[in-house]
Amino acid sequence: MLFRSALYQCPPLPLDVAGNLKRLHRLVHEASGADVLVLPEMFLTGYNIGAEAVGALAEAQDGESARTIAELARSAGRAILYGYPERAADGQIYNAVQLIDAHGQRLCNYRKTHLFGDLDHSMFSAGGDDFPLVELNGWKLGVLICYDLEFPENTRRLALAGANLILVPTANMVPFDFVADVTVRARAFENQCYVAYANYCGHEGEIQYCGQSSIAAPDGQRIAQAGLDEALIVGTLEHQSILDARAANDYLQDRRPELYGTLHKP
Repeated sequence: MLFRSALYQCPPLPLDVAGNLKRLHRLVHEASGADVLVLPEMFLTGYNIGAEAVGALAEAQDGESARTIAELARSAGRAILYGYPERAADGQIYNAVQLIDAHGQRLCNYRKTHLFGDLDHSMFSAGGDDFPLVELNGWKLGVLICYDLEFPENTRRLALAGANLILVPTANMVPFDFVADVTVRARAFENQCYVAYANYCGHEGEIQYCGQSSIAAPDGQRIAQAGLDEALIVGTLEHQSILDARAANDYLQDRRPELYGTLHKP
């Protein structure tokens, strides 16, 4: 069973929701044949925009931008995963991503659970224990956001729940290039699943993003990769590759959870 994933690596357009929706309108049609188009973390507004701007631009899960993106997904006939600042019913603001399918239906909303440094902590609340697993075109998808990937427990719990593909919108910057180069492939290999990592490129304020968006296969090899500049990359994923990887190594079967109790201690 095949699945095609498209990743858009781009410089951010900070504070320009209308501009980002405009380029999404173009992109979703360019990603011809893809089952899903994955956009970077906080794509809708930009990432390094400060707490005041985040508060002003945050939207509900079913807000105006979500409705616009649902219509774009429906008209293009492909799913879209996009990052945005979410304002919850209680007023809390989260660094979130939302997956909308090709029929314009909201499949899941995920809130970043592991906040990165002062930048994230100054703008967002941390998400709770909610790691959705959804089915799209016969594939089971999990979702993480950027820094979440750097905690192996997050990918492992999704893999154990049955994820075939983990989608990771990100805003990874210099000097953390090794995450894009090494960690993405390691997470795919150790969990025998695909990992799709969609990053920014270019500058945003003092931040220099490191690009290198990629799709890593269950054997740790990249099947699609961007460089340092703007790019739309597409990879074809094969379910057989997951089966082959799980036959080649026994990580998931050889686990001994009874030895891991101390991992749960603060």
